[in-house]
Amino acid sequence: MGLAPYGKPGVDLRAFMEAEQAPYKVYARRLVANGGAPFAEMVRLLGPARVPESEIDERHKDIAYAVQDMCEMAMMSVVKMALEKTKSRNVCLAGGVALNSKANGKIVASGLVEKSFVQPAASDDGVALGAALAPYMDRGGRLPMKAMRHAYLGPEFDDGAIESALKTYKLNYARLGDAAETAAELLSNGKILGWFQGRMEFGPRALGSRSILADPRDPEMNAKVNNAVKFREWWRPFAPSLKKGATGEYLESASDSPFMVLTAQVRPEKRAVIPSVTHVDGSARPQTVEKEINPLYWRLIDEFEKRTGVPVIMNTSFNLRGEAIVHTPTDAIRTFFSSGMDALVIGSFLVKK
Repeated sequence: MGLAPYGKPGVDLRAFMEAEQAPYKVYARRLVANGGAPFAEMVRLLGPARVPESEIDERHKDIAYAVQDMCEMAMMSVVKMALEKTKSRNVCLAGGVALNSKANGKIVASGLVEKSFVQPAASDDGVALGAALAPYMDRGGRLPMKAMRHAYLGPEFDDGAIESALKTYKLNYARLGDAAETAAELLSNGKILGWFQGRMEFGPRALGSRSILADPRDPEMNAKVNNAVKFREWWRPFAPSLKKGATGEYLESASDSPFMVLTAQVRPEKRAVIPSVTHVDGSARPQTVEKEINPLYWRLIDEFEKRTGVPVIMNTSFNLRGEAIVHTPTDAIRTFFSSGMDALVIGSFLVKK
């Protein structure tokens, strides 16, 4: 998803997949083996695989473009079949591919779908939901039919547990009267923050509980966070968290996206306002934040808006490349001191370097 906008059309993947058929067709043997070495057919048709950590060239970008385009066509094919079969315009998507936010955004923007829902832990981690619900349903249980508005379903740590961890590592820290106000002040001054608050998110997206936050107005912030904090590839974009009421002002669609599962176009006049969360193709993968759902995180964005006039902050998951999102206060402390973050707002406490 991240690399595709840097590529251009021209790579033909029809030897591996016919995406426009209903249903789409995958030629699995060509993808995997076809009687020879694994992936030999892919190498023959697309060229040699990239060596890890080597430079990405134009061929890689064009292949990424083609794969993303093929994925979007296949997903649209499935959705059209479902709409025709069920005569319903309400669509739910699950499975790891349902985390392809760009394809989801195109489905929503197509006008074919009236309502769309993607379970926020749509990939393998979401199997836990099925494992819990299956025996419940088998025993005659019934599910309440109501909208899922948040994914804050994980563990949380109170200030006592957090302070105990800070003391264990003999860190200097300050107790905060207002964590949101302090964080907003630091962000408005260009600082990169670790933000560890409340119950952990369920799923792969950081939604304001285990997040790294930064100022979206700085055009260099994307590179700073990728290079000094996340230690990941330059082409990976960052997401904006914004107050739900501001979506119409900043985005052309995706007015309701609490789980970062949709991509929308940033309005042209706002791209220079929030450049570090606007991808090269003018898109963004937003998280819309509601005061009633996450009041502390909403207030942080509100305090940032009071200082800057911008109701948007850069949000990425609180982890280093190749590691899981931080879980405990100890995880947060270790990751903070292993990266280029400037400060850590953890519960009611502030740690600086």
